[in-house]
Amino acid sequence: MIQISGDRVVVSGPMTLPGATALLAEGEAAIASDASVFDLAAVTEMDSSCLAVVFAWMRAAKAAGKSLSLLNPPQSLLSLAAVYDVADLLPQH
Repeated sequence: MIQISGDRVVVSGPMTLPGATALLAEGEAAIASDASVFDLAAVTEMDSSCLAVVFAWMRAAKAAGKSLSLLNPPQSLLSLAAVYDVADLLPQH
C-alpha cells in the first residue's frame, strides 16, 4: 500500500510478488505526481520482487527526468541487493 504526502511516498505492508504489480503502478503514479522519496520503514515483508519494483520505479523516475531516493530501506532489502550485487544501485536517501 502506498500513501503520498507531498514529495514523500510511504510504502507499508508486504512488498512481495502477489502485490508487485499494484505497487509498481501506485509508485509510478506517485512519481508522476512529483513524489521523489520512498519511505520503506513500514514494509512488513519483502522478497526479490521488491528489488524489481524499486528498480522499475527508478526507471520511471529517470524517464520522467526525475530522481528517486529510498528512505529507511529494510535490512532484508539491503541484504538481498548485496546478494545480487546491486546494492550500489539503490538510491538511498
